[in-house]
Amino acid sequence: MNKELGGIVKAWEVTIRKSQAAAKKRAKSIFATMSVAHVDDDDNDNDNDDIPVEVFDIKKSFPSGDVYTGQWLNNCPHGQGSYMWSDGCMHVGEWFRGQLMGKGKFSWINGSTYEGQFKDGFMDGEGIYMGSSNDIYMGKWVMNVKHGMGTMHFSNGDSYDGDWRRGVQDGQGRYNWHFGNKYSGEWKNGEMSGNGIMTWKNGSQYDGCWEAGLPKGNGTYRWADGSSYEGVWSRVPSEQSGNYYPSTPGAEIGDWDPQDVMVKLGECKAFHGEKITILPSQKMFGWSTGKYAKGSKGKPRLKRMSIDVRLDSGTGVSESDVASEISRTSVDGREVDEAVKSLQIDDRDNSSGIPRNIKIRPPKRQGHSIRKGHKNYELMLNLQLGIRHSVGRPAPATSLELKPSAFDTNEKLWTKFPTKGSKHTPPHQSCDFKWKDYCPLVFRTLRKLFKVDPADYMLSICGNDALRELSSPGKSGSFFYLTNDDKYMIKTMKKAEVKVLKRMLPAYYSHVQAFENTLLTSFFGLHCVKLTGHAQRKVRFVIMGNLLCTEVPIHRRFDLKGSSHGRITDKPESEIEATTTLKDLDLNFIFRLQNLWFQEFCRQVERDCDFLEHERIMDYSLLVGLHFRGNSTKAANQGSNSVGTSPRTTSDMGLLFHPSGETIKLGLNMSARVEQTVRSFETQLVGEPTGERYNVILFFGMIDILQDYDISKKLEHTYKSFQYDSTSISAVDPKQYSKRFRDFMFKIFLDDN
Repeated sequence: MNKELGGIVKAWEVTIRKSQAAAKKRAKSIFATMSVAHVDDDDNDNDNDDIPVEVFDIKKSFPSGDVYTGQWLNNCPHGQGSYMWSDGCMHVGEWFRGQLMGKGKFSWINGSTYEGQFKDGFMDGEGIYMGSSNDIYMGKWVMNVKHGMGTMHFSNGDSYDGDWRRGVQDGQGRYNWHFGNKYSGEWKNGEMSGNGIMTWKNGSQYDGCWEAGLPKGNGTYRWADGSSYEGVWSRVPSEQSGNYYPSTPGAEIGDWDPQDVMVKLGECKAFHGEKITILPSQKMFGWSTGKYAKGSKGKPRLKRMSIDVRLDSGTGVSESDVASEISRTSVDGREVDEAVKSLQIDDRDNSSGIPRNIKIRPPKRQGHSIRKGHKNYELMLNLQLGIRHSVGRPAPATSLELKPSAFDTNEKLWTKFPTKGSKHTPPHQSCDFKWKDYCPLVFRTLRKLFKVDPADYMLSICGNDALRELSSPGKSGSFFYLTNDDKYMIKTMKKAEVKVLKRMLPAYYSHVQAFENTLLTSFFGLHCVKLTGHAQRKVRFVIMGNLLCTEVPIHRRFDLKGSSHGRITDKPESEIEATTTLKDLDLNFIFRLQNLWFQEFCRQVERDCDFLEHERIMDYSLLVGLHFRGNSTKAANQGSNSVGTSPRTTSDMGLLFHPSGETIKLGLNMSARVEQTVRSFETQLVGEPTGERYNVILFFGMIDILQDYDISKKLEHTYKSFQYDSTSISAVDPKQYSKRFRDFMFKIFLDDN
């Protein structure tokens, strides 16, 4: 009996294999059964669309005049095929469920072509672009933008070989001008910036620092005969200084002026090339007009919306335009942040909703206003008087290149603030006090780097509105105060923390200057108030940017370190509010960033962790704020009447702009998706993804970066290591802390592709 049963099973398996092979053979036949159909033939949708059918070949014409020829599946191209638009553009290559996907060639009416890899309708991967004016780019692309290693030959004879970011030269690269000059070195935003060497056709050479396409900082200019000029370079003549070293002893420099080099460099600008008239991802397809394309289960599938700049017909967009506006588009005639919109939505997505376990309550304002009678009322007045004095007094224009003396923290200069006033201070209603401003030139320049307007800064802190004190002090015992507009946070500091900040200030300044996308806390001022009279106490405090200052409500906030011991909130779900700071073991999401942002995030985390490790800093964390876009997005989707567009209400439009009017940057007002996770056991740091995804606006940055690995932390590590797993506690060596932090970040932040 068993033998008979075994024979039947074997026969059944053979039959199944034969039928599968036959199906594959039919699916792979190309243009075996060519049919011609009009788009209107598909208007009669029925329940049979829910059943996946095999790929077949078709030639399909559309009312717009477009024609598709190739393989077809479930009412859209799938496989090999060509699409000819009525305006003359054409794509030949691979398709996946109606999207340009895989290898292909896109041709424009003006003769331009792109041949390479596509992803979700975008030029993405390795590809070659040949412009109508003979510009040729060969290299990496990400979402229609040159990004990665690539070589560009311009129509004017120039060439560039090196790194690209968001459509412009950025990173290490070599540029050759058609008239013979060459540059090899660092680039930033399409200009020579950083360290590099410029070689002129006549043999002269400049080797040194650059900023915005011109020498800036230390550098050496060498003539072909061996003579050289070494010094500090600047486009401002008064800031220029240096020495001439002749090749022959006793020779003189003559009438040569270092500013002549600046003039000569006027012709050495990077060429931008021609504009692309319209991008492949902006092209509309006949089958997606006026209805949803169906997925494999017959459910409406929202098409991935373009994050390119939308253009009126006949206008062009340059790569630099795409780079600066990579996340912007036009909806109802208004420019809005397309990064806030989602990428293509999966069948399992709940992108138009909010997690069921999160109750959205009206946001409560944090803290209590400090009014007359409050124990810290006089301290607040003293702080405001001191800030007004420091920021308001006239100061000469500052260069971003600071001298070492600017970082001298041993200056014992105090300003007295008597109640009756003095020659330099106004009369006031507080008690007598003394005021100290640490490294004022450094922090003034930092505020300039962070694009903080002095008048707005002073108004936020010293205006008529009172500061707000947070209800409970931090773990360190420090008190936190918020300005009325929530832009700035003021933290009282221990003497040890002040020492750390003063010690690392030169390196911090250089790091912030070099990396504009740094995730480190923004420091705007370091001050001390010394109360006179019987109190005789000093209060030191630092002014920082408030990471979660935004007009959109923050629904969830997390403080993440990558450790597990004690990293959970002891509140039941019903008591968790928007202002509750959750920790590592409370985290039930992974964050999915768009490709460009994900790459930049990884790079910046590496840079910032390297900096903190070098400064022997540990116990820092990543503060993350989430705004779920569920309610407004759901309403928009319900009102949508065409594929690839989502009408937005006026109230929702306001959510798409940063309050300051600045463009979106890393960690600020970023569109992303989160995917809910489930833990297999309580101490599992990163849970298993469930497939439920939600559209969010993300805010994040690194905080608490002033704790060095001192004797108290070493003792804490030793003591807790006896009781718990040493890898699970927060107090570990900076090198180990940095590695653990990075590893954790790269597990919870993923590429949304």
